[in-house]
Amino acid sequence: MSTRKSTRSAVALLALAFTLALTSGCATITRGSKDTLVIETDPPGADIKLSNGRIGKTPAAFKLPRRESLVVQITKAGYEPVSINVVPQISGAGGAGMAGNVLVGGIIGAAVDAGSGAMNDLKPNPIDIKLVKIEGLED
Repeated sequence: MSTRKSTRSAVALLALAFTLALTSGCATITRGSKDTLVIETDPPGADIKLSNGRIGKTPAAFKLPRRESLVVQITKAGYEPVSINVVPQISGAGGAGMAGNVLVGGIIGAAVDAGSGAMNDLKPNPIDIKLVKIEGLED
């Protein structure tokens, strides 16, 4: 009888360990470590330069790490340039993922989520800017 009890205990312990391993990094698994930053301007067609070296024209979307801050520079001939700081902030869904780690006992998962940035969203997002014409310039 004690062998049967030991086997059940071992199986239960193995199942618990497996469950913890699967739930480690809940937000990393459910949300991923990248966010899509959307940038739009009025008028469209403005040049975009991100501090990480990526470039584009509005409207644009960039897949970026959730954990990194960056500066977005927007320029268009005849309009005032715009510079926007984008920063990672804990999101509601990311916070829920972290809470799931704590409830299940996944300290490793919490560390994974914090390190990967999966608990964050990039803010502001989307970026929607009305460009301001430079005074004295004609179309």
